[in-house]
Amino acid sequence: MPRERVADRVTVVAIDEKALARHGQWPWPRDRVADLVSRIASGRPAVIGLDVFFPEPDRYSPQAVASRLESRVPEIAARLRELPSNDALLGEALARAPAVLGVAGLEAKDARFAGPPRSPPVRYLEGAGEELRRYPGHLRNVPEIEKGAAGHGLISVDLEGGVVRRVPMAARFDEATVPALTVEMLRVALDAPLTIAPAAGGTIELRFGEYAVPAQPDGKAYVRYGHSAPGKFVSAADLLDGTQDPAGLEGQLVLVGFTGLGLVDVVTTPLGETVFGVENHAQALEAILEGRFLRRVALAPRIEAALLVAFGLALFVLVPRTNATRSAALLGAGVVLLVAGAAVAFRAFGLLFDPVAPALGAAAVFGVMQAGSLAEAQRQRQQLREQAARMAGELDAAKRIQMGLLPDPAEVLADERRVDVAALLEPARTVGGDFYDCFMLDDRRLFIVVADVSGKGLPASLFMASVKSIIKSAALTVEGSVGGVLARAQDEIHRENPESLFVTALAAVLDLESGSIEYANAGHEPAWSHQPRGQPERLDASGGPPLCVLDTYAYPTTARTLARGEWLLALSDGATEAMNARKEFFGAERLRTSLAWLGDEPAAQAIVERVRDDVRRFSGEAEPADDLTLLAIRWNGPQAAVSAR
Repeated sequence: MPRERVADRVTVVAIDEKALARHGQWPWPRDRVADLVSRIASGRPAVIGLDVFFPEPDRYSPQAVASRLESRVPEIAARLRELPSNDALLGEALARAPAVLGVAGLEAKDARFAGPPRSPPVRYLEGAGEELRRYPGHLRNVPEIEKGAAGHGLISVDLEGGVVRRVPMAARFDEATVPALTVEMLRVALDAPLTIAPAAGGTIELRFGEYAVPAQPDGKAYVRYGHSAPGKFVSAADLLDGTQDPAGLEGQLVLVGFTGLGLVDVVTTPLGETVFGVENHAQALEAILEGRFLRRVALAPRIEAALLVAFGLALFVLVPRTNATRSAALLGAGVVLLVAGAAVAFRAFGLLFDPVAPALGAAAVFGVMQAGSLAEAQRQRQQLREQAARMAGELDAAKRIQMGLLPDPAEVLADERRVDVAALLEPARTVGGDFYDCFMLDDRRLFIVVADVSGKGLPASLFMASVKSIIKSAALTVEGSVGGVLARAQDEIHRENPESLFVTALAAVLDLESGSIEYANAGHEPAWSHQPRGQPERLDASGGPPLCVLDTYAYPTTARTLARGEWLLALSDGATEAMNARKEFFGAERLRTSLAWLGDEPAAQAIVERVRDDVRRFSGEAEPADDLTLLAIRWNGPQAAVSAR
């Protein structure tokens, strides 16, 4: 919701590339700057503000040139010494037009500028201004130039995360209070006194003439920015050359600053635009004229906390009384209301509220409630195990539950660019015993697993849900090798395996930064690998027996490093053991051929879809022999994450 820049009283005179090309590189002689100021002043602007510093005497002044010519042509040097300095000429030009010079705040004192800068008298009301930003030192202009200025304004800006969100409207230098360049320009134009007073919501206001600039207690104001408007710029070259009529500046608030390459100070606005520093001041000046500022009141954090508590309590009461879909809809509706309320407060009243913290807190409450609901669902599925085989109508519900337990890699890794993951599970019957899982262990390690529970149908699907939860819990809690994760999972599965079922599993951990991968195989179908410009190859199948075949077994872990762009395919035996009507197996060689046709850089989703389609074409009308599970992963390299950010 950017501000529409409707104010037409602000003009920027830019010392741009054209001006530098015509009149020489910066620094210009001060008499040329004086000429520029005089030409601007001839247009009768309301005030001129210089976003330019002259902290040292002009090296092009006649006196400076005379000192260099003293030994060679003393008579010329003597005549030069009789001329006024360029700094004095600039000071006289500034005195003929109401002009405001800049003051920069420094974190350390500058010995050249002892004492505070010259500032207008400021009246404080009811303790306002006690928290204003204080600068130990400052940078200003040489005295000859300072004498011609009608006022001095602060031009320093503090960036927050590399973005200019708040602009200082006033700051303290010892006992002196210096308003912002924009405030001082308008104050000088109005010839009005400056008052700093408390305002509603724990904020303050800078009052002068008919204007009141809202600011936070530290003197910084949230400017509501608009898009960059190069049309408000006038080239200094055109004014100096006479091609631009200064009459167009009559009554304008004129800012003079740099836009030439090598001279500019640039800042990034909250709109994501990089603008010249002088345009940043122009936007602040327009905001004062339009009265378009933003406020964050002192009660804002408490209001946000109260919304979080209210939202969380509503979820706590309502989620257990409704289903997951309606609960998610309730959460979504609440988040939409929070964001919409913050947007309305921003657009209509210029108030800043943060809807993210209450929304995230409510989502956390929702997650806890859903975890409890899932635990209860697990208990109910255990009670229904013996009845499920006789209740055909429950099979469809079981399938929905089973598929709902499987993660969608596109959602789990939505913001991850270092890796591309896709997965597919097609049960041979309504429900099956295969499953896959993928989730981040931390900010750089991805855990994947593909497993196959012995048997098919409802018993296998029920056991699958338990095994999936146990393996994920082991992966998140066990530190060490992938083989250790499988060994720990086997111990837990043994205690919850009254039917003595067994599970084949292939688990792996991929480091998304280095490409190193560790994997362990518990009697499962080996995975396939394909390096760029290589051929599909079957990974080493060495490992151990399926889980729950032996009471204890130390599963070995194999490690390798993926090449950038290399992809892996983990699958169940539902692919290689798929049969057609002639009872022929699809087999490993047909799978190798299918993978070879994919080329070097297929998307993970393309890998999954290609194998699935080839298996379907091969099987034809034959009934599937087993569940088909595919999980493809392609490592893009660490630079993919950097470019995404």
